Amino acid sequence: MTIIHADLVVVGGGLAGLVSALEAVRAGLNVVIVDRDTPDRLGGLGLWAFGGMALVGTPLQKRLGIPDTPKRALTDWLNFAELAEDDLYARQWAEYYVERSCPDVYEWLRREGVGFMPAVNWVERGMQGDGNSLPRYHVVWGTSRYLVTRIIAQLRAAGSGRLEILHQHQVISVEKQAGQICGVQARRESDQSMVRIHAPIVILAMGGINGSEASVRAHWPNDRPMPTTFLNGAHPFSDGSLHHWVADHLSGQIHNAGSMWNYAAGIPHPRPHFPGHGLSTIPCKSALWLNHRGERIGPQPLVTGFDTHQLCMDVARQEMPYTWQLMNWRIAIKEFAISGAEHNPYIRDRQFIRFLFDTVAGNRRLIRQMLAESPHVLSDETLEGLARKMNALTGRSDIEAQVLKASVDSFDAQFSHGNRFFNDDQIRRIQQARQWPADRLRTCKPAPLQKAGSGPWIAMQLQLITRKSLGGLRTDLQSRVLDQKDNAISGLYCVGEAAGFGGGGCSGRRSLEGTFLPGCILTAQAAIRSLVQSSPNH
Repeated sequence: MTIIHADLVVVGGGLAGLVSALEAVRAGLNVVIVDRDTPDRLGGLGLWAFGGMALVGTPLQKRLGIPDTPKRALTDWLNFAELAEDDLYARQWAEYYVERSCPDVYEWLRREGVGFMPAVNWVERGMQGDGNSLPRYHVVWGTSRYLVTRIIAQLRAAGSGRLEILHQHQVISVEKQAGQICGVQARRESDQSMVRIHAPIVILAMGGINGSEASVRAHWPNDRPMPTTFLNGAHPFSDGSLHHWVADHLSGQIHNAGSMWNYAAGIPHPRPHFPGHGLSTIPCKSALWLNHRGERIGPQPLVTGFDTHQLCMDVARQEMPYTWQLMNWRIAIKEFAISGAEHNPYIRDRQFIRFLFDTVAGNRRLIRQMLAESPHVLSDETLEGLARKMNALTGRSDIEAQVLKASVDSFDAQFSHGNRFFNDDQIRRIQQARQWPADRLRTCKPAPLQKAGSGPWIAMQLQLITRKSLGGLRTDLQSRVLDQKDNAISGLYCVGEAAGFGGGGCSGRRSLEGTFLPGCILTAQAAIRSLVQSSPNH
């Protein structure tokens, strides 16, 4: 067995683990990172994420005239989270987040060389205005991929002589001796040999609970419908096995295991990285969201940008495990997008002029790419032809062209008396979204779907796709793992998604969106601050 000695071992090489290691080596500690993936995938899901962050009271918000405050943000957070009254640690982390997201995330990233796009988007407004009461969604310029690669570069520069990274190693246990944490035991993937890392401090940053279908199903809450099939948008290594090891052997608490952040509009990845791999599309606000028969889902129409949790509930209740979005070419080139770095190359590669041109002129490149690569994105000049293709994809005859036409005609009838007499909730929500300039750029002005020159027709077959665990190991404000009696387990910390982004689930049932990357940074910083201050050499 190989033996390695260090001051600190970090389990997981995602954003939370990388920030923990960076702050630790800067504090003079010798650090070992143990990561299951290959060297080119260091950074985990952060390499592929879009990079949106919910931040409060930033200079960018002030420049745009957004009067945000931590107090206002906390009210919105608690309205959406629906936390239990006795969920003390989740509430503490929610308060900490809104107070510290500007200095400890926005300003910290700026000092690390990471900037933001000049607009702030308004997402998760709530179905009744109970979500984000102001725009807070800041997008990293370069996507999350730039953020992660920048942190890795900073880590390698700061960690010279004090950093070792063990790639393709799986931690299978946390070691304890004489009542004290003393390191971890890991298995090398290549030859299954064992490695023991001796360290008095262990930081768990292994990601969430729901990276595998089996784990998702095992933790699915009883009060929500579970579709028969869904796609995986999480990391397949984040299966919760180490969470359960800590609970079984160290008396740690897995809190809010059934709280999940899923998306309603996934499509299978045309070039999957693992079985069941999905892409999360950003559903077009102006498209009609239809059931498997081509009927508009209702009575309240589905519109993205207001309550992702409710969208997932509505989709999961459908008779079949898929839905359709029906749109025309005019809508698709302006509104269709896919979350993540991979399908946003101009943001990822920091090409502002090309990004601006696509935004103004329409993203024809992306929709043409998906029409060519994905069998789940269909197009035809007529609704009759589109219905035939939809049925051919499913191998069923559920879609009748006249039903599809009736759904379109019913919507278009809203425009029969001009632009002052709409009485459709989807149109009202689109009009509301377009009042904010950043959303107006990516949202079509309401118009009949059959408006001349708007074709061809496009239909997308969508499935529920998993993404984040909102629950995890329960932690205090110092990111220390708590046992069953809420006592801190000395020497054991948990950060990022593994800790439910703080406290074992500070977001509760619903997130204000964009709270995940900042949660990774904040929990990691808190852990290193705590262990440095408690060190006898401090």
